[in-house]
Amino acid sequence: MAAIQWYPGHIARAERQLKEQLNRVDVVLEVRDARIPLATHHPQLEGWLKDKARVLVLNRMDMISPAVQEAWEAWFRDRGEIPYFTDARQGKGVSQVARAAETAGSGVNERRIARGMRPRPIRAVVIGFPNVGKSALINRLLRRKIVESARRAGVTRQLRWVRLSDRPGKSANLEILDAPGIIPWRLDNQENAVKLAICEDIGEASYDNQRVAAMMVDLMTQLPELAGQQAPSELLRDRYHLDPQAITGESYLTQLGGDRHQGDIERAACELLNDFRKGTLGKIPLELPD
Repeated sequence: MAAIQWYPGHIARAERQLKEQLNRVDVVLEVRDARIPLATHHPQLEGWLKDKARVLVLNRMDMISPAVQEAWEAWFRDRGEIPYFTDARQGKGVSQVARAAETAGSGVNERRIARGMRPRPIRAVVIGFPNVGKSALINRLLRRKIVESARRAGVTRQLRWVRLSDRPGKSANLEILDAPGIIPWRLDNQENAVKLAICEDIGEASYDNQRVAAMMVDLMTQLPELAGQQAPSELLRDRYHLDPQAITGESYLTQLGGDRHQGDIERAACELLNDFRKGTLGKIPLELPD
């Protein structure tokens, strides 16, 4: 089977421009998908940022259970990081991210004042894989829709500076650089690539729906039962009246197509993927802490 790879030209250009802009940035907001917070971490990011202040944002908290959120928070804190969980579409957790960005960048104005210079807005860049919710987060930070946002990869194609205006009770402003999604030029870890495809955090031209849907079923049969809810395999069984435990994901997809779509396997694959992506199947993370 062909490997999942996706690196369109606009991402290559954006990556070059982003590296050029990083020296102007005070704070980096790294946005990841809370369902796959490890797979949506760019392996080269630390090398680009060096000692720059960073705020870790795990978006789509509405797609995982509180127990999973607590487990990831403990896992990241054990490694010296503070994760900020958000649901950017609904605005949950966004105010905490704004405060964290202002706090992380406060040293910039302290140094300017010490040199007799006037404070300036803190410059932040929002970085992350495609479709993890960067533009939705920016719109919530700005409290108005100023950048395009949609549930698909590749919507943002150019870098753009936008400013967060004064807010009551706030002494600092933010200038935010909205950047297109960045992704490694080569996805060597194909298990992560499949997770990106399942969560729609990669362009749809890079993968085959049937292959990814079948692998999603296989993955869900391996996931453990989560605190306070059924095991993912049981969620599949209850929704489609078909038990995935005794068969492969490919066989599951074939039977589902026969039972529900007159043998149309592609429709069955799209149904499975869309039900997962919309949360219809339930709050299902594809990664859990060690």
